[in-house]
Amino acid sequence: SLTGWQMEAFKFIDVEQNTDEWFDLRGGRLTSSKLGVIMANFGKSFGEPAKKYAVNIAIEQITGNPIASTYTNDHMQRGHDQEPIARMMYESEQFCDVTNGGFFESEFIGCSPDGLVGDDGVIEIKSVISTTHFATLKRQNVDPAYKWQCIANLMFTGRKWIDFVSYCEEFPEDKQLFVKRLHKADLVEEFKMINERVEEFKKVVESSKKLIIESKYSI
Repeated sequence: SLTGWQMEAFKFIDVEQNTDEWFDLRGGRLTSSKLGVIMANFGKSFGEPAKKYAVNIAIEQITGNPIASTYTNDHMQRGHDQEPIARMMYESEQFCDVTNGGFFESEFIGCSPDGLVGDDGVIEIKSVISTTHFATLKRQNVDPAYKWQCIANLMFTGRKWIDFVSYCEEFPEDKQLFVKRLHKADLVEEFKMINERVEEFKKVVESSKKLIIESKYSI
């Protein structure tokens, strides 16, 4: 059951990822893809990456404009190009249809999973290089780099399970896809941790906003 800020209704918006509307929706919100940044050092004070992220969210909330990121690299481009292939392979192997993940939003939080499966499922696809995929196969579990994103997507969408999907086209055809399912019922403690950390992070965002708004021109 959801408590505290989680009681805010998460509204689903059927929008495509990486469109102008999608970027606008992300502005001023903590997104699940960045949750790992704020979950780092859990139980201790926030690190520099989390503090910088709080400043960006504060600016977006004040101005109403998302801070554009023009950053891209080969790995990100690979993900955009190969995600549809991985999705089709997943649908074929799991005998299901994946629908648009859209954007789930509350006042302070947003998440955009890579797809929805029926009424209960959600998926997160990562198209990765061979050594990363090999490490995941060896681990037989979610890549730790995406652990909190997956858990947050499950939590914020309110669904019952999430499939983490690792895809690598360089591998033998029957080994290109690895799927690990996480169940909501098994993640009660992690949900509590997210709940606690988000509350702390909101305060950092608010103090950043206060400083920006009350700062004076100086010479």
